[in-house]
Amino acid sequence: MLLALLIWVFTVVIVWMFAGDYWTFPEAINEHGRQYDQHFATTLYITGAIFFVSQIALGWTIFKYRDNGGRATYSHGNNKLEVLWTSAAAVLFIGAVLLSTRIWAGVHLTPPQGEVVEIEAVAKQFLFNFRYAGADGKFGKLDIKQINDAAGNPFGIDEKDPAGKDDVVNSNIRVPKGKPVRLILRSRDVIHNFFVRELRVKQDMVPGMVIPLHFQADKVGKYDVACSELCGLGHHQMRAELEVMEPADFEKWLQEEDAKLKAQ
Repeated sequence: MLLALLIWVFTVVIVWMFAGDYWTFPEAINEHGRQYDQHFATTLYITGAIFFVSQIALGWTIFKYRDNGGRATYSHGNNKLEVLWTSAAAVLFIGAVLLSTRIWAGVHLTPPQGEVVEIEAVAKQFLFNFRYAGADGKFGKLDIKQINDAAGNPFGIDEKDPAGKDDVVNSNIRVPKGKPVRLILRSRDVIHNFFVRELRVKQDMVPGMVIPLHFQADKVGKYDVACSELCGLGHHQMRAELEVMEPADFEKWLQEEDAKLKAQ
């Protein structure tokens, strides 16, 4: 009797805590994030309803068939019910996967439309760096032998390539509001990860691979970029900042960075 009562109380408390929205994601700043949140909420409602019904049924079963001094008997179960709930679980699971595939493909398989801002990113223990094409709109060639963090060349931009003279390198990433971004991800040592909660995007950065990631940010502000792949003792401090700017402010910032390079 007591065990059944405890199960019912815990079930009601857990449902109340989730229904009260005491834990929630930070506000999504793009359409992908809003679709992701909607799908997550739908999944949570379905699984929450199943959890509630199953726990109430579990408490009722314990209460009804509790030890009352009678003789225990064997029960084979109900094959029809087992087939029914196993089939229902499979349909719900596969259905949720199919519904979420479109959201995932929108980031990883669908090319961005319109004018795309291309940015390169490189990760190493325990730092991010980002590169923008300069006023000529071209990235300079890379030479692994010329990588030099102390000289401000974490990408290894070839000094002999004129196209790389005006490339802008920064430890934080800035993007224009409302414009699609194509981020080219690389790693110099171990597996890292580019993760921004408000974008609802998370992509590994793998040594030896060049991985594209598309996203768009629609709200001006500053957001944390974190490495969410354990990459060593300093993993906890591997962070950067994503700043979403008005398009005019973004262009002004690029021009200012270009002027600084020319003044050197």
